[in-house]
Amino acid sequence: MSGPLRLLVADDQPLVRAGFAAILNRAGFAVVGEAADGAEAVRLAGLHRPDVVLLDVRMPVLDGLEAARLLAGGPAKVIMLTTFDLDRYVYAALAAGAAGFLLKDVTPEHLVAAVRTVHAGATLLAPAITTRLVERHLAAGAAPRVAMNDPSALTARETEVLTLVGRGLSNLEIAARLTLSEATVKTHVSAVFAKLGLRTRAQAVVAAYESGLVKPG
Repeated sequence: MSGPLRLLVADDQPLVRAGFAAILNRAGFAVVGEAADGAEAVRLAGLHRPDVVLLDVRMPVLDGLEAARLLAGGPAKVIMLTTFDLDRYVYAALAAGAAGFLLKDVTPEHLVAAVRTVHAGATLLAPAITTRLVERHLAAGAAPRVAMNDPSALTARETEVLTLVGRGLSNLEIAARLTLSEATVKTHVSAVFAKLGLRTRAQAVVAAYESGLVKPG
């Protein structure tokens, strides 16, 4: 029998950390750990195996972005938290493998919904928004960087699907474009993730640009 979702909250401000934990516990989740810095967050994640980790971007010892990279190989989905609504943080978080990005002034309802969204395998930013974000960074001379395996391992169909993901299309839109069922598209997307070592759709968008499948504009 499965229990409540297990969460870890990492923020260097005790009041912020306690406030988020209280909201999440009240919503029926189980906050299994709280961390004051990124290094502690990584250690506690290995100890408690949470389903979702909420990471502040700016923390001492190890910042949230580096902690997200270290957690990328594990089972936990990562949501980044910050007080700064800046593209460079959003972009870096998504490239690091985070499944979502929230400002700290998020409402309790939005916070709870965000946790459920990323645990279900979705990304908090719509694919089209992620695509525009990547293009903006390319235009500014900031090359996308995401760790991935050799894309030559993809089949022709998988390459086609990755290209359309990179252009911001949803699974339903890809299915219509390729005259496939949505279930078949999901299977191809899963295969792309497995072969390239990707964890999130946002990373797939970055990978499509980095591998040259999609060009800015």
